[in-house]
Amino acid sequence: MLKFVYLWFALKTTFCDCHSERRISGFERGRTNYKVIKIGKLPAVISESSGLARVSNKKTFWTHNDGGNTPELFEIDNTGKIVAVLKLPKLQNTDWEDMTQHPDGQLFIGDFGNNDNTRRDLAIYKIDPAQPDSPEKITFAYRDQTAFPPPAKLRNFDCEAMVYLNEKLYLFSKNQSSINKRVRLYEMPARAGSYEVAPKDSIFLKSMITGAALSPDTRTLALVSYGKVFLFDVIDDQINFKRPRQCIKVAKLQTEAIVFVNNTDFVVTNEQRGMYLVRRKK
Repeated sequence: MLKFVYLWFALKTTFCDCHSERRISGFERGRTNYKVIKIGKLPAVISESSGLARVSNKKTFWTHNDGGNTPELFEIDNTGKIVAVLKLPKLQNTDWEDMTQHPDGQLFIGDFGNNDNTRRDLAIYKIDPAQPDSPEKITFAYRDQTAFPPPAKLRNFDCEAMVYLNEKLYLFSKNQSSINKRVRLYEMPARAGSYEVAPKDSIFLKSMITGAALSPDTRTLALVSYGKVFLFDVIDDQINFKRPRQCIKVAKLQTEAIVFVNNTDFVVTNEQRGMYLVRRKK
């Protein structure tokens, strides 16, 4: 069964392209501007890497497994080797799907995976890696969700992508609906509390979004899917879909995590334990 799933993702990502997003949403083709380099392989204990963030003042990364795994973060180097493990026993990993970072190094972990669109306990944990025993909790619900679950063709209340900017968190839906291929953008305060969120913007993306990242200069937003990365220009610190820039085909299986290493280049990982650098050509 595992081999079948692997083959399905290999075929799906190999033959995906950016045609629909270019035609409908205005992206430019970007693959020729980038080089995709395999830089490492994650160890077996990180079998479902679903989020990435930089470790403050170091050249290493935080990552985590997704739902049902032990609540812990792995510090890895740029070859995938584990440098340290941060245990988080006060947290629960119902379905961790992404992480993002405050400039001071605090981390936000998104426990908001919701494939079946049935969850009523969506949460984001804020932790300080230097004081992991004092986490804060953000809970939220989608204002536009009225059924748990809605009919299968209307299921667009899963989320696997998040970024932080200026004391706000921005979430991006994983568009599983068979009739509505628009990714929704949600916004909420980046502090403990309970919030009801409504869509702020949306854009047609044929692919399901599985991770997000913001460049260090906050001028580029990246959304990753199975096989593609979508880049948007960010103007005046406003996160929205008004300026789609490029669609980059990377075709690296079940890619679910992304993080910038500088303002143009980024690292992605997949659930087949691959680790890749996507580098802009000079």
